[in-house]
Amino acid sequence: MSKVLYQRDGRIGRITLNRPDVMNAIDDELPAELAACVAEAEADRRVHLMVLAGNGPAFCAGYDMAYYAEQREGSGREATQEMPWDPLKDYHFMWRNTEHFMSLWRAMKPVVCKIHGFAVAGGSDIALCSDLVFMADEAKIGYMPARVWGTPTTAMWVYRIGAEQAKRMLFTGDKISGKEAEEMGLVLKSVPASELDASVEEMAQRMSSVPINQLAMQKMMINQAMEASGLLQTQRLATLFDGISRHSPEGLNFKARSEAVGWKQAVKERDQGLFDWTRNEPISD
Repeated sequence: MSKVLYQRDGRIGRITLNRPDVMNAIDDELPAELAACVAEAEADRRVHLMVLAGNGPAFCAGYDMAYYAEQREGSGREATQEMPWDPLKDYHFMWRNTEHFMSLWRAMKPVVCKIHGFAVAGGSDIALCSDLVFMADEAKIGYMPARVWGTPTTAMWVYRIGAEQAKRMLFTGDKISGKEAEEMGLVLKSVPASELDASVEEMAQRMSSVPINQLAMQKMMINQAMEASGLLQTQRLATLFDGISRHSPEGLNFKARSEAVGWKQAVKERDQGLFDWTRNEPISD
C-alpha cells in the first residue's frame, strides 16, 4: 500500500499522507513517496496547485519512533549509530529526508497544507515546507524533540515567525494550538475543525483560476527572498545538529531510556521535564 497517495482533481493535485494507523508517522519510505507525488503534480500541466493533507486522525505525528528510537544496535535503522558515530553517514540519512520535504518548497506550483489533529516533530517540518498552512483550531503543532534528541532540519520555524518566536518554540518544545499558531504568524489561518475542509477548498479553488506561470513566478520570487538570506546553509547546519543531538550524551541517554521504559514513558519524561538527561536520572523535588 502506498504511504503517500496522489490524485488529480481538476486543477488541483491532492497529496495525502497515508499511514493512518500510526498517525502518518514518518518511516524510511514516506519522504521519498511524498517527493515523488510532488514531482508528478509538477509534471502535469493540468495541475495548478497542490493540497497536502493527512489520512486518519492526524496530519503527521512526526518520525515513527517505534520504528526508530526503540530499535537496538544492529537493527539496520540508523537514527542512532554505535559509538563512535559517523557524522557523514548520519548527515546523508537526514539530508535525504530534508530534501524530500523541501520538494514542497521547491516545487514551482504552490502547496496548501491542511492540518488536523497533530503536525508535530518531523510532521511540522513537512507542513512548514508548504506555502500556505491552514489548521483546525484545536490541532497541535510543535517540535518537542527540541528538548532532547532533535533539531528541526528544515529550519522553517525561524523563516516563518522570526528569531524570537522561533526561540520561544524551540527552547521549550511546546505544542501550540491552531489558534495560537495563527496569532504567532506560523500558519495562515486557523478555523474550527468543521470548517477546515471548506476553508482549504475555497482557497484552492481561488488559486486554481490563476495561470500556472503566474503562480510559479510569484512563488519563485518570494522564495528567492528567503533563500537569499541563507536558507540552504541554515538547513545544512540544522541537519548536522540534528545528528549531533541524537549522539550527544543526553541524546544517547534518551535513547537508552526509551529502550528501558518504552518510548511513550521516555517522551512523557522529556516533554514534562521529569528527567535530567545530563545526569541520566529522574529529577527529584
